[in-house]
Amino acid sequence: MKLTEGKEVNYLNDHANFPYPDLETYLLHSFFMVIFPNCKINLGLNIVQKREDGFHDLQTVFFPIPFTDVLEIISSENKTQIINTGIPAGENENNLCLKAFQLLQKDFPQLPEIKIHLHKVIPLGAGLGGGSADAAFTLSLLNEKYHLNISDQRLFEYALQLGSDCPFFILNKPCFATGRGEKMELMPLSLSAYKILLIFPAIHVSTKELFLQITPAIPSKEIKEIIQQPIETWKNELINDFEKVVFPLHPQIQKIKQELYDHKAIYASMTGTGSAVFGIFNLEDEINYPGKKEYFQKWIEKL
Repeated sequence: MKLTEGKEVNYLNDHANFPYPDLETYLLHSFFMVIFPNCKINLGLNIVQKREDGFHDLQTVFFPIPFTDVLEIISSENKTQIINTGIPAGENENNLCLKAFQLLQKDFPQLPEIKIHLHKVIPLGAGLGGGSADAAFTLSLLNEKYHLNISDQRLFEYALQLGSDCPFFILNKPCFATGRGEKMELMPLSLSAYKILLIFPAIHVSTKELFLQITPAIPSKEIKEIIQQPIETWKNELINDFEKVVFPLHPQIQKIKQELYDHKAIYASMTGTGSAVFGIFNLEDEINYPGKKEYFQKWIEKL
């Protein structure tokens, strides 16, 4: 939406439909919108069957984590572009934020050209869903900024075209997910009494290769049931199926998980297909985890 003098006057004269309290707020909202796409962890991850379309049905609990990238979108007079700062996010033409814009532009040709500034903080290839979050937040931001009036259900559908876990970041609340990850049921789960340590050893694992090696199986107890038990029981019951494939290939990832338990973690697991590992600790516990300087390490306390 290119702001013109005529557009301002029309909005200001049409008080019933003017979406902001004053022109200054409108100008700031229209030109400088910054949001903070957060990541997620998987609490349990079971691969239950391979589907005829080549995808796999899974069961997991997605839990949002307040560790974020920074995303800014402004209208542009020039061709749409993306600027990446922070952690390099790969080739711009393959960036999911740009793909999200292109996806909406097909159905909403009135969208103007834009400039996307993505400051990457969430590690790539960690199983934290950072790229999926950036894409989903781009969809939501474009919807809000340019008043596209897209329903949440339709946003889910757009997000699913960008990635199996993208729809979660439209909801962005703890939920039990099935199907490819797009069928979600809200879970009344709070971890406010705990803190999380994320560790990413910067080991690349191929999601495609891992799915080829995994043996789907229906679990004896659903993750949805386990997650409602006391957290102390999770250690022996809440399983990420990909650990049994990844750990033999990369024993240092298994070592990180064990070290977290050795330092009083109540629960520890790889998230997604890895290679990030997280530990859940009591909020009041003093933890002296040495880690390794070559590993990314992040404490998160406000859950």
